[in-house]
Amino acid sequence: MSRTALITRETKETKITLELTLEGGTVAVDTGIGFFDHMLTAMAFYAGFGLKLKAVGDLYVDGHHTVEDVGICLGLALKEALGEKKGIARFGTAFVPMDEALCRTVLDISNRPFLVYEAPMPQPMIGSYDSCLTEEFMRAFSVNSGITLHIVCLYGGNAHHITEAIFKSLGMALKSAVLVTGGGVTSTKGVL
Repeated sequence: MSRTALITRETKETKITLELTLEGGTVAVDTGIGFFDHMLTAMAFYAGFGLKLKAVGDLYVDGHHTVEDVGICLGLALKEALGEKKGIARFGTAFVPMDEALCRTVLDISNRPFLVYEAPMPQPMIGSYDSCLTEEFMRAFSVNSGITLHIVCLYGGNAHHITEAIFKSLGMALKSAVLVTGGGVTSTKGVL
């Protein structure tokens, strides 16, 4: 059984179509923000997900609406693709080094959204990407997917390296958490 979701979202600020396949597939990302495309591609690769994403946003303002709305759509897609969450491992942890930076992501697909984000960015911009938008993306993603998400940069001096380590570690943690390991729901309550 393939766990997939197709999400479309259109507002006055963005128009997004996103297709997610947890069992893998094509990764094709176009948001109009080159560095963000690179990060989403890396995340999908390390998660083992198929991800087709086209986002058109009001980039003449800045990247905020596009990045946040993609987080909303990816969160909704993950929640839909997981369905009742039967048999998933539920928890995921990953550490990723990127040159001088080391980042850790720990998550729980709990249906209790919460974000802890401790990753100060030494530089405000990475190309045309505002480095503070990573936190906005992660908040939108965690709230809309129902994930408890803890992201910490243990150390690092380059915003590009820190951000890349964050997205890669998110992908790796998701790969572990969505893995089907049994038949029932992984919860003492019997429901997530």
